[in-house]
Amino acid sequence: MRAFDSERFAEPPTHIAIIMDGNGRWAKARGLPRAAGHQRGAEAVRVAVESCGKLGVSYLTLYAFSSENWKRPPSEVDDLMALLRHYLTREVNVLHGNGVRLRFIGDRASLAGDIKSLIEEAETKTRANAGLTLTVAINYGSHNEILGACKRIARAVSEGALSSDSITEDVFEDFLDTANMPPPDLLIRTSGEQRLSNFLLWQLAYSELVFTDTLWPDFTKRSLEEAVGEYHGRDRRYGTRRG
Repeated sequence: MRAFDSERFAEPPTHIAIIMDGNGRWAKARGLPRAAGHQRGAEAVRVAVESCGKLGVSYLTLYAFSSENWKRPPSEVDDLMALLRHYLTREVNVLHGNGVRLRFIGDRASLAGDIKSLIEEAETKTRANAGLTLTVAINYGSHNEILGACKRIARAVSEGALSSDSITEDVFEDFLDTANMPPPDLLIRTSGEQRLSNFLLWQLAYSELVFTDTLWPDFTKRSLEEAVGEYHGRDRRYGTRRG
């Protein structure tokens, strides 16, 4: 992939979304427990956030835990939740100090009470920040998100708060978890997998997709720059025909 050239490309993508994949394979290749891969992956999150801030990206959305991830072994789920607690306890003040606004999307109902409280505290503390908006998808699945939006719209129509004739794409998007956010310009998926895995299916309709063989724990600032360089080499037509 080509590297991002800040002199040639004055504007970075406004919104980058990342499916962080490969923690387990990274650990297995080194004879380490999967928890070690997740811990190293958390360090890669820090690098990605810092790198996006330096590049001038306005929104970064990370797929941290899908609604299907509950099917993993209980010990691994416990490790992931412990890591989330650690991140919410130790990293929020650093992010806040750097002007990062934190948002979380996904179904919080199945999360432990202390995690829900930490999420709410993080969102409240960083709400007024004007820097990078970091959105973390936890217990998230796009099918559930779209279904939930449909239910909320149906309820609004039945209560007379919304007319069925007034439902447009823009109105529908207001009922999604990502309301008030622009759609991703660029989706990056690490570890060589080339699928969306139920992530932001509505929002990614016209996003550029970049797949890299790099495992997430090995994802660096250079990796991000290469993906952005690939993005800038694309001809974005949003469904229109080439002239």
